[in-house]
Amino acid sequence: MQGKSKEDEILAILRTVDDPELPTVSVYDLGMVHEIKIVLNNVAITMVPTFAGCPALDFIEKDVKEAVEALDWVDGCQVEFSFQLRWTTDSITDKGRENLKKLGIAAPPETYQPGDSWTVSCPYCDSAYTSMENVFGPTACRSILYCMECRNPFEAMKPVVEYSIS
Repeated sequence: MQGKSKEDEILAILRTVDDPELPTVSVYDLGMVHEIKIVLNNVAITMVPTFAGCPALDFIEKDVKEAVEALDWVDGCQVEFSFQLRWTTDSITDKGRENLKKLGIAAPPETYQPGDSWTVSCPYCDSAYTSMENVFGPTACRSILYCMECRNPFEAMKPVVEYSIS
């Protein structure tokens, strides 16, 4: 690829690797990619899991490794998840938020502070007239809600923020 750096090529590839539990939402758009190091033709990628107990991490590691190693110039790729770094929902890109909505999953609020009420708009009709049905959704990062306006159940990403206790 003329004119593109190796890191740009890798970022372009990572934009095509979807989270296995969120088809059409890439690991890049979820904000999971923390660092890319290239030494000679070997690539090391540090990623931040959305939740420590995420059952999809092995699949994500495999998919990222396969996608990066498909580049002609890459000799090998190592993927590591850092549990010292904290992923927050602020890391989700605008494209990631759009793709979540297309899946019928409400994106978390763009600004959220612990203790604030959590207002979730329906991804189908944009109504804020919704109710929390179950804080525990099909995965650790999602909850189940119901829209009183269009009468559809839907999932929402739980807001995760960085905060400190004083």
